[in-house]
Amino acid sequence: MTERAQRALRLGTRRSKLAMAQSGHVADAVRQLTGRPVELVEITTYGDVSREHLAQIGGTGVFVTALRDALLAGEVDFAVHSLKDLPTAQPEDLALAAIPRREDPRDVLVARAGLTLERLPQGARIGTGSPRRMAQLNAYARSHGLTIETVPIRGNIDTRVGYVHKGELDAVVLAAAGLNRIGGTEELTGSLSLDFLSVDSVLPAPGQGALAIECAASNADLVAALAELDDPHTRAAVTAERSLLAALEAGCSAPVGALADLLAEDSGRGQIVTEMRLRGVVGTTDGSTLVQLSTTGPVPASYDEAMALGRELADEMLAKGAAGLMGERAL
Repeated sequence: MTERAQRALRLGTRRSKLAMAQSGHVADAVRQLTGRPVELVEITTYGDVSREHLAQIGGTGVFVTALRDALLAGEVDFAVHSLKDLPTAQPEDLALAAIPRREDPRDVLVARAGLTLERLPQGARIGTGSPRRMAQLNAYARSHGLTIETVPIRGNIDTRVGYVHKGELDAVVLAAAGLNRIGGTEELTGSLSLDFLSVDSVLPAPGQGALAIECAASNADLVAALAELDDPHTRAAVTAERSLLAALEAGCSAPVGALADLLAEDSGRGQIVTEMRLRGVVGTTDGSTLVQLSTTGPVPASYDEAMALGRELADEMLAKGAAGLMGERAL
């Protein structure tokens, strides 16, 4: 066995419990694929040390840049990101080698015992650092004659859930995928209620629930090995969602939600995927105005077709006034 084959692959990851759990799952899969040891290299990103709200520091790239710098410097061999944190423009010298099968893309309301979205009391205080969630939660409340207060918060999952345990907030909104990946949901939430929010009420962030595995584009052997972890349907879906985000010229902290899902028919021999539906929403954070549209077409057979689906819906949303609802646009 060559020295290169024996050397452990270095996987760059953020230090948070969620990032370590995600990277641990990927490391196990890569060990099985390659037969090589994989070691986690913990990297602190700007988003981890800044105490500012994500919307203030731009969101786009704040959890990603340090990992990418380590990749380009040869300090790590590959990195695992939450796909929703990735800027939509892909650097030429880095390859998005794999997007594994997506976890649950929905948001989940973690609330005081007995509370759900439909049972929120007047004046409920809901914590979230996401303008996208604020826009849709406030729109939902308005449409149901409910007054709520969305409270900007930061911190890891334990910190956010702690606000509800302590009674400082009635609920917080988290990504279901994150809760699922760290496991121990019962232990973490205890007596609190979990309400997995229908995407008909709250569309997730583009790429939410999916992971991105990135490495140097020049390392052809590693690109090919990691590609075995790629899920084509997930890649097509998130490519369409991120294309919509890019065409809106919005960063990942903008109040934009998007979800592409596959529509299937029963052929008598099982389900056959026939079409892809892409839904998008843009709104003001107070929920007073939303532009929400969808389009359905053949399942994209290529990257270009998935990109075209996203651009098509973005153009329709812009024609309906979406640009004026997003506040700052990405440069």
